[in-house]
Amino acid sequence: MRILAMDTATSAITVAVHDGEAVLAARSTIDARRHTELLAPLILETLAAASTTADEVTHVAVGTGPGPFTGLRVGLVTAQTFAHARGISVHGVCSLDALAAAAAQQGHEGDLLVATDARRKEVYWARYRCAAGQSSALDEPTVTKPADLPDGVRTLPTAGRGAGLYPELLPHALAPGGVDLLDVDAGVLAGVAAAGITAGRKMPIEPLYLRRPDAVAAAPEPKSSLRPSPRQQQRDLRRAAEREARGGEATQ
Repeated sequence: MRILAMDTATSAITVAVHDGEAVLAARSTIDARRHTELLAPLILETLAAASTTADEVTHVAVGTGPGPFTGLRVGLVTAQTFAHARGISVHGVCSLDALAAAAAQQGHEGDLLVATDARRKEVYWARYRCAAGQSSALDEPTVTKPADLPDGVRTLPTAGRGAGLYPELLPHALAPGGVDLLDVDAGVLAGVAAAGITAGRKMPIEPLYLRRPDAVAAAPEPKSSLRPSPRQQQRDLRRAAEREARGGEATQ
């Protein structure tokens, strides 16, 4: 088994190669704005570090979010394109699950809040229970303002960047052994996927956007009854994604 895993749902652009038992190589870059230009070179670098060719990859795993629209879709499209070209399966893993799994592997025991940056002064979050190196979800992923989280949830140990962004509301950032659990690690995500593949679990790649992007495609001119051409629609969507990315930067 050779799993190529990637995630672009958090501030990390992260890639790993896993053989079903252990991580062979992993690379990550922290950059919330350059997913498109950095992901492909990072994949090539990680494959080379793992002494693995593209033809040897048997499965692709990808983080399905939740995450900002523009960054998240880069990972999903790249994973599906690679898998399609190779004729192999692609498996989705909730990015919050990967952060919870990392906390459990670092020795956290008990309930855990995973809260990542959703921009607009909100967080993507879910609650987990960790025991004996394993984690299990107690909630479905949700997006909300930190102040609107229940008191019993806000006071939990917290993985993800939410605690650093809103320390007055999420005061217990989790750093077991001094290791900050801020972003997804593709090596951990690959391990979650490997366990799911071995167990025969279905791991759909449906993206967890949880809300529409800030910007929407431009509408046709009011006086025209003609629909825009497919090429024009693609240009509109690209411009909408760029406007959303600029808007997300302004709110951080």
